[in-house]
Amino acid sequence: MTIVPENPTPAYPGRRWQARHYPGTRSTCTRFRAELRSDLQALAGVPRELREDIELCAGEAFANAVTHSRSQRPGGTVVRLLSTPIVMGRETTLRLSVIDDGPLDARPVCPPVRSSIEEWEEAESGRGLLLIHQLASEWGTQRWADPALPAVLGTVLWAEFTYPTPTATTTTVCLCGGGR
Repeated sequence: MTIVPENPTPAYPGRRWQARHYPGTRSTCTRFRAELRSDLQALAGVPRELREDIELCAGEAFANAVTHSRSQRPGGTVVRLLSTPIVMGRETTLRLSVIDDGPLDARPVCPPVRSSIEEWEEAESGRGLLLIHQLASEWGTQRWADPALPAVLGTVLWAEFTYPTPTATTTTVCLCGGGR
């Protein structure tokens, strides 16, 4: 049986990939990134460097979800959404959303306090959101809640990446008579 690779297809406004659900375990991050990579390769015109930046940001968002939310608990999940909400003129915007199961407890999440720049520079973690801030065109977080319930159901971390929309190449065909 031969598997024929799909040809990348162009972005269009409102294009959405199927939501992907993952167990909230650190070991799932490899699969999470591989499936994102595959989905990005199916979209025509995304520069390789941008695909790598998106994958890196997604991995950081996933790591945050399984480290700082209820997604880490048994049965916890992380959901990944991918869409192209805007394709206008010369630019395309790709939106990545990572949804966790909500905060571990009701207390506000406070970043760890580091007493010096040297400690921050030597720390082995704590730079994920800074990385997303540097690589994404826009990003943010919001609580996901059910209006009928007082509880927060999850947190959405979204990041948008804007890149030049590929222009269609045209081929000129001469339809003039050849010869006399």
